[in-house]
Amino acid sequence: MSAPLTYEAAGVSIDAWNTVKGRIGELVSSTYNAHVSGQFGQFGGMFDISHLKSMDSPILVSSTDSVGTKVKIAFDTRVYNTVGLDIVNHCVGDILVMGAKPLFFLDYIGINKLIPQTAEQIVEGLVKACRENDCVLIGGETAEMPDIYSEGEFDLVGTIVGVVDKNKIIDGSSIKAGDVLIGLRSAGLHTNGYTLARKIVTEVGKKKYSDIFENGKTFGEILLEPHRSYIKLSPLIDRNLIKGCAHITGGGFVDNVDRILPKNCDAAINVKAWEPQPIFKYLQKTGNVEDAEMYRTFNMGVGMVIAVSPENADLILQDSGIAEFKPVVIGEVVLGSGAVKMGF
Repeated sequence: MSAPLTYEAAGVSIDAWNTVKGRIGELVSSTYNAHVSGQFGQFGGMFDISHLKSMDSPILVSSTDSVGTKVKIAFDTRVYNTVGLDIVNHCVGDILVMGAKPLFFLDYIGINKLIPQTAEQIVEGLVKACRENDCVLIGGETAEMPDIYSEGEFDLVGTIVGVVDKNKIIDGSSIKAGDVLIGLRSAGLHTNGYTLARKIVTEVGKKKYSDIFENGKTFGEILLEPHRSYIKLSPLIDRNLIKGCAHITGGGFVDNVDRILPKNCDAAINVKAWEPQPIFKYLQKTGNVEDAEMYRTFNMGVGMVIAVSPENADLILQDSGIAEFKPVVIGEVVLGSGAVKMGF
């Protein structure tokens, strides 16, 4: 007679989760603030929103996203402490463009096998980013699914909830011809275009992630550079200096900047106004990728585009709070039909 089957024998270990739960609980709880009710380990996260009464008309803003195939580089290189920053900062950017500030974040990790050290490093990245964005990591889920993910693989998804006062919402409706488009530099690829980037690096370029790219850094280190947070734009948003804001993610410039344009305006972007990082040049040359494809797949060194009145442009370009993003004028708004025109 065969031995009784167990969940662990089938590939899922409850004991492994219990082993890691204590340390993860400490990390997650370190992001809590006075608005969190309850404690780590409950069935749901509770957040007190009574302080939002100070707003005239608080509007909750939410967004869900994933790190995409960038995670394949993480588990190929066994570097797990950066993807948490990626997903939090990406989601922060997606609600920031509407004028919202983050309140709390929830993560989902689907993984082949729950290895405590791996899970802890992923959560360390989540916690670090949440602290930097003044955001609570209020809950999440870790699912061990050996039948879905191959050995060593995982996926990382996040959901963010933020708030904006109704009279502070940024929707691009006030944008008009003559407004200035300012680009804020990215830290690299951020979290988009990795299916193409990985193909170029490993298949076309025949490179390993451990090979040196430049300045002593490997391809793996360059490609795992975390998605940047642009939360420091908030003071400018609070001062009503930004008319429109586009997060340059999947779809590049063409499919993101157009989302903030009125129907009677075009965005004319001069790609010669800034210099993309060397990794983009490598990808284009090695992969023989056309300009239009590069700028629709990657952020090409600009992770955020803001539309401002001409009279406010110099004020924003010289603002010390966003100096680290190296803001630069990359184009202007012209009369048109809601399209993005790339000047190659």
